[in-house]
Amino acid sequence: MARITIIISHLVVALCILSRARAFSSASSDVDAFIGCLSTSIPCNLVKTPGTNSYSELLMSTVQNLRAVLPGTTMPVVIIAVTEPAHVQATVVCGRRHSVRIRTRSGGHDYEGLSYASLNPDEHFAVLDLAELRTIDIDVARSEAWVGSGATIGELYYATAAANQTFGFPAGNCPTVGVGGHLSGGGFGALSRKYGLSADNVLDAVVVDAEGRLLNRSTMGEALFWAIRGGGAESFGVVVSWKVRFVPVPETVTVFSISRSRNQSAVELITRWQLIAPVLPRDLYLRVLVQNQQAAFVALFLGQCGRLVDTMRRYFPDLGMTEQDCQEMSWVKSTIFGYFKTANLPTEVLLNRTGTNYFLKVKSDHVRQLIPRQAWENIWDKWLEKPEAARVMLDPYGGFMGTISPSETPFPHRNYIYQLELFSSWFENGTETLEKRLSWLRGVHEDLTPYVSKNPRAVYANYRDIDLGTNELEGNVTSYEKARVWGEKYFKGNFERLASVKSKVDPEDFFRNEQSIPPLPAEKALSSM
Repeated sequence: MARITIIISHLVVALCILSRARAFSSASSDVDAFIGCLSTSIPCNLVKTPGTNSYSELLMSTVQNLRAVLPGTTMPVVIIAVTEPAHVQATVVCGRRHSVRIRTRSGGHDYEGLSYASLNPDEHFAVLDLAELRTIDIDVARSEAWVGSGATIGELYYATAAANQTFGFPAGNCPTVGVGGHLSGGGFGALSRKYGLSADNVLDAVVVDAEGRLLNRSTMGEALFWAIRGGGAESFGVVVSWKVRFVPVPETVTVFSISRSRNQSAVELITRWQLIAPVLPRDLYLRVLVQNQQAAFVALFLGQCGRLVDTMRRYFPDLGMTEQDCQEMSWVKSTIFGYFKTANLPTEVLLNRTGTNYFLKVKSDHVRQLIPRQAWENIWDKWLEKPEAARVMLDPYGGFMGTISPSETPFPHRNYIYQLELFSSWFENGTETLEKRLSWLRGVHEDLTPYVSKNPRAVYANYRDIDLGTNELEGNVTSYEKARVWGEKYFKGNFERLASVKSKVDPEDFFRNEQSIPPLPAEKALSSM
């Protein structure tokens, strides 16, 4: 399967590059001037154009969604594989000077590929690839670290545990996700009920702004520092590194994964889970994964097996969890278990930066009141037994998450009981397969409408969904009113505040993509004063 995936990956990107060859070969004088400008500050071996042998290899190095590089998609005119912040500054300055916009890629896990591809066939843009900005500098005495945006979550987990076995960091499940994108979108994970989001544990950052200046928290100001911790930093500048705070974890944690089929009361257990998971003690995170007609209840407990058994018997006896289900291990091993479904792998597996290339589409929701059992029965009957059924993930909030104001950071969804994600991935390219997968996702999404968040229907920014809407221009800046259509679904009441920050730090809208934050119009700003 891995070999097939690699072949598909290179075939797709080759077709895409061929389809754009005419546009690349007749690149505007602005693009030529931009490349010339780069050459004065950045070594030529770090600047890749479509005519460079290694362009395709670099482009595909962190592409996670092959849908984003299908023929017809607009690829970057240049990829700059930066190795130091000065390269980022030079790229921004040259881009502003010669009207070439910049997109920033850290790990390439943007679900719609907007960090390295465009839906606009006429756009000339460059990609700043931050993969080499992945230094992790740990201050053990202060329980802090500076982390390059190009580091992966797995690399951060590995370095954290290597520094101190009682250090942890609250972040997501997939180890190949880039730190830059993950933190700038909020960063939810298995420790979030105990310690909040990744963004809640960011202490400082180094940002290159639209003027090419290198700023930290004290020089960027609190408004911009607020915006980049959950509002999508790519709209405001380029974050090259983050200062994060470690959180305490015990030397021994406990995990389990218990699967139940439908005839083993899976639907009843899911219905019951909705009431229990958000009110469990903060030391316990219990998610549900529904796939292949099985519901897996997967837990991380910050403690030993005996206490976990007692807790489960008190809160969720219906699941029938026993000591035999326990696996005790270090926290860093639990991050391996959470992704690979086994802890019997060396810790070094977290250092593997190569993700899986597949075609991907995701939709997500937030839930405030439990979805009734009959609704789950109907969804299972109608959708979950189909061969194209996606993975359904239910992630509980509550705990520390619910104690933080929705306006503390741009991530506004803290008052819901759980998050629901429909994650569809496949390897076969073709219109029929694509239409079948999208039809399944949109069908389930439609049937969930009566039971999930409303006005707006709330979506996690790190689960980007282009179905929500895309930006349009008014003059030479993004339309605020058009962007509100998708923006308030991600950010609710924080969207206007994000636009206000944008109007101050990037009023000319240099950093933009199909779902970037627009500047707040002057008349809107005046009316809100």
